[in-house]
Amino acid sequence: QVQLVESGGGLVQAGGSLRLSCVASGSIFSIGVMAWYRQAPGKQRELVARIPSGGTIDYADSVKGRFTISRDIAKNTVRLLMNDLQPDDTAVYYCYANVVSRYPSASDFWGQGTQVTVSS
Repeated sequence: QVQLVESGGGLVQAGGSLRLSCVASGSIFSIGVMAWYRQAPGKQRELVARIPSGGTIDYADSVKGRFTISRDIAKNTVRLLMNDLQPDDTAVYYCYANVVSRYPSASDFWGQGTQVTVSS
């Protein structure tokens, strides 16, 4: 099985920064796109940023210029640097990965989520 584990969430004051990390482990041949999603209380899950193994990076308009997504392909990790955090960024952040266990079969996997709380 494949498992994604997030870390780095916590409580931060508005204007502060946090760095989230996610590591994928298990039966992994390769990973295509990796992404971060978030879900605030009472709202649907939304895409924050995605980073493919190749190609361009996408960010939600609400985080452009503040968040930076990166990945280490060799270590099956993805990171999200969040700067100038605002209360509206408060949510559970989920790691996503499209994992190829044996080429060309691929499956979607999600982490358990890590809480990010931004106080005003």
